[in-house]
Amino acid sequence: MRQRFINPNVVPAQQISSTITKLAEAGAPAAFSPEALAEAESARREFPELPDRTDLPFVTIDPEGSRDLDQAMFIDGDVLYYAIAAVSLFVRPGGALDAETRERATTIYLPDRSIPLHPEVLSTDAASLLLGQVRPAYVWRFELDAGQVVRTGLELARVRSRAQLTYQQVQAAYDGDGQLPVNVPSTLPEDLARVGRQRQRLEAERGGVSLNLPEQWVEHGEDGYLLKLREVTGVEEWNSQISLMTGMEAARIMIAANLGVLRTLPAARSSDMERLRQVARSLGHDWPNTQDYAAFVRGLDPARPASLAFLYEAVHLFRGAGYLALPIAAGRAEGSAEAETAAGPKGSDGAMGDSEAARANQPERADDAVLRHHAIAAPYAHVTAPLRRLVDRFGLELCRCLLAGDVVPTWVTEALPELPSLMGAGTRRANALQGRALDALEGLTLRGRVGEEFAAVVVEEKSSDGDRKRGLISIAEPAMEAVATGDHMPVGERVRVRLTGLSEDLKPSFELV
Repeated sequence: MRQRFINPNVVPAQQISSTITKLAEAGAPAAFSPEALAEAESARREFPELPDRTDLPFVTIDPEGSRDLDQAMFIDGDVLYYAIAAVSLFVRPGGALDAETRERATTIYLPDRSIPLHPEVLSTDAASLLLGQVRPAYVWRFELDAGQVVRTGLELARVRSRAQLTYQQVQAAYDGDGQLPVNVPSTLPEDLARVGRQRQRLEAERGGVSLNLPEQWVEHGEDGYLLKLREVTGVEEWNSQISLMTGMEAARIMIAANLGVLRTLPAARSSDMERLRQVARSLGHDWPNTQDYAAFVRGLDPARPASLAFLYEAVHLFRGAGYLALPIAAGRAEGSAEAETAAGPKGSDGAMGDSEAARANQPERADDAVLRHHAIAAPYAHVTAPLRRLVDRFGLELCRCLLAGDVVPTWVTEALPELPSLMGAGTRRANALQGRALDALEGLTLRGRVGEEFAAVVVEEKSSDGDRKRGLISIAEPAMEAVATGDHMPVGERVRVRLTGLSEDLKPSFELV
């Protein structure tokens, strides 16, 4: 009988499922209450009163297998349409489902499942922008000039996605290695690349930076789960820039009205920046004193071990991300963008407001720093993932009302003050559970392999205990980070490490060979 090859890095599905079930039961509620489920199942499904925008050839671009589809796009020359699922139309303010979503705050993604923010009857069905289905959506309309937003519109409308695409599909089409379905605009890959690169240029000009580190990816195959490192594609980066642009426009609208919830990140401390410069020097990088952080990072190649080690350190440069409800203390946000959202003429695409170009030459006020997300180098708000994040549902309706000159409903204004604490608690809970689940998968991957050696890169020195040093290592196969010990810890260099043991809770111990 032919012997079947078994990949030692694959964890059987049943093994990881039982482990994560125990973690999930202790960390987050999976089941919705009967009352919340009943509300989700009985929510309206048709919205004939909304304007019909099903003529616009929207498509979704997501990871393969996704069903909770928040966003769809269509690029028509210098006009970009961005449709975001209108979850607010399915959730009754003050109802049982509203209460449960406030408790959850965010969808939790685990290796073998997700714990959704909304019942699946909504999140992967009635409210999701699924292929061929007419769905209500908040439709943003951005007029662009070399990537810069010059006018913004936002309306509630009915849309229909023409295709459910993956990042890999669109990347292959852009690279000339594949074709998209015939009902997808043929210019989509080039249009996305054009707008994405323009936004990347603007990001560089304002001093923002995106750290596109190789991503730990859980691959589900026939035999189980496999940890791999996945490079971020150009299509993902360009798609991300459109989401960032939308969040920046939402923040601009909120600041002009001094009402909303911003996603903030404080500026890096000077001591942390100096420490990072020392790390660069120790790794052999030439970082001139006249060159800023963002420009330096853009020139690094994550494929080089020394650059990878630096980028791992750079992740910790900005600390203290949070949410900030407006209005805040008098004099801080008030008048911070006073003339920037003056409503323009209403047309078939909703209210329009002047945008980035109108304020490009305005000096920044000192207290604007409180409102900024300093890694993005601009004010920013979460409004592009309402199926997966609580705060987005409120931000979308707020922006629509402010642009249209409508009265903001009380279900929005009354929720704003508590949203930062709800999002903070939910995000911490999700991060903790996701971290424990990945740790468990890593441990199960290594079970029975004590004594084996693995190729790794030392990305950080952590501490010393006498002559023994501790450091963070990145292993490519199977893809994981771990702590190793050794007589020396050559940060930024390739090494061999040996697995010396696994604790009862599956924590691995490595030593440099």
